[in-house]
Amino acid sequence: MKAPQSTLDRYFSLEGKAALLTGAGGGIGHALGAALAGAGASVALHARTREKLQGMADDIARAGGKTVCLTAELGDLAAARKLVSDARDAFGRLDILVNCAAMNRRKPIAQVTEEDWDEIMAVDLKSLYFMSQAAHAIMRVQKSGKIIHIGSVNSSFALGTVSVYGAAKGAVAQLTKVMAVEWAHDNIQVNCVIPGFVATPLSKALWADPYKANWMRSRIPARRPAQPEEMAGAVLTLAAPASSYITGTTIVVDGGVLAGGWWEPDEVIAGL
Repeated sequence: MKAPQSTLDRYFSLEGKAALLTGAGGGIGHALGAALAGAGASVALHARTREKLQGMADDIARAGGKTVCLTAELGDLAAARKLVSDARDAFGRLDILVNCAAMNRRKPIAQVTEEDWDEIMAVDLKSLYFMSQAAHAIMRVQKSGKIIHIGSVNSSFALGTVSVYGAAKGAVAQLTKVMAVEWAHDNIQVNCVIPGFVATPLSKALWADPYKANWMRSRIPARRPAQPEEMAGAVLTLAAPASSYITGTTIVVDGGVLAGGWWEPDEVIAGL
């Protein structure tokens, strides 16, 4: 007699599902790859170089998971599109696409070049758009799918010197809604997760700068940076059956940054 399916498995298991995760070599991407595999999904891990993926792929394999490493320059649209078909071919299906890859160049607007604009937009917005389009073509035949974009607090919280990145992430937040509306009849849910200030290898220099670290902490009600693993809960929920009626929404995982903040000093807050 087959054991009854547990409530947890019914809503949150990814057994039998296949996922493509871009930007898996970064701090947040690494955490998401491990989480998707841990929930039972077969995961196609993407990065610019295989060296960034091999350690995680080995860990997943040792734990009994299925994975494949794929490399591509997302600024090359043909390569980005092929990444989707390669992921589908690796596992015979594609149920989940997590668009986590991104790039940034911090410059004042007056110093941004056309090359800066084109390269950032190509990775952060154009590849995401057309990879989602390619994933939709697969998922609509399967009559189900999950597309999850990783956004940024810069979607709605402006920071100087990140104008192009902010514009791209703002577009991603709106694009999430349009994709959700157009593809709802194909039973494809499209959502966005917005991380706050996260401690990753790429942000290490920012957190090492006393002024910038204090500035960020002062604007986070939780008074600490997020850890990459803290992004996994929202992504797993949106990838799982639990979110079958959630689409076109944005989940903010920022420790309260966009909710607001105190204007009293920390010593006053501690006494309240």
